[in-house]
Amino acid sequence: MTRKLYELLGADDRRFSPYCWRARMAVAHKGLDTGYVPMGFMEKDKIAFSGQKQVPVLVDGETTICDSWDIACYLDETYADAPTLFGGDVGRATAWFISCWMETEVFPSLLHLLVADIYTHARPEDQDYFRESREGRLGQRLEQCAEQAAGYLEPFRSSLQPARQVLKRQGFLCGTLPAYADYILFGTFQWARGVSPLAVIEKDDPLRDWLERMLDLYDGLGRSVTAYDY
Repeated sequence: MTRKLYELLGADDRRFSPYCWRARMAVAHKGLDTGYVPMGFMEKDKIAFSGQKQVPVLVDGETTICDSWDIACYLDETYADAPTLFGGDVGRATAWFISCWMETEVFPSLLHLLVADIYTHARPEDQDYFRESREGRLGQRLEQCAEQAAGYLEPFRSSLQPARQVLKRQGFLCGTLPAYADYILFGTFQWARGVSPLAVIEKDDPLRDWLERMLDLYDGLGRSVTAYDY
């Protein structure tokens, strides 16, 4: 097998990177036989060949692609005969909008909710790095983040309202079948499920049925790693 996907690994086989999950689901969507190469925060030497320090990284034969968005675009262009991730230029532009929505409206609250839990579920050898880097980014101790986390739950839930409105009318964000926009949102929930026992959405939330359908895709790929269920 020449195709490999490098992805982030936490303790106890917890694979919680939302970006790596986007890539995982994209590869599965295309039906491509792929090996997974897990790595911790401190194992950046494993991807030094890529010329940068972030996962996911996809190696497909002689081609190396970094960044989850670039990986999706590469897969759709290179394997055009396999099921499409975007459904054309309009779908690709819409998926990019969903990605920007996640980054600007959803992730900020979720990061504050999860950051202390991520530290707890990082590999022991990665925890010092994670603490230093995230405390520098957030400007406060992880313990302070944990104390304040509950205040970010409702803002996070509220930020998902556009998805709820869509999913009241159709099975997936992309219509009757899932595609890359769904994987962008799904990665967000895999981030939460990977590290936190907190139910980030309520039991009667319309997103729950969608999430269950997403977890069932590709022989239960989303359920195949250690995660919390709620």
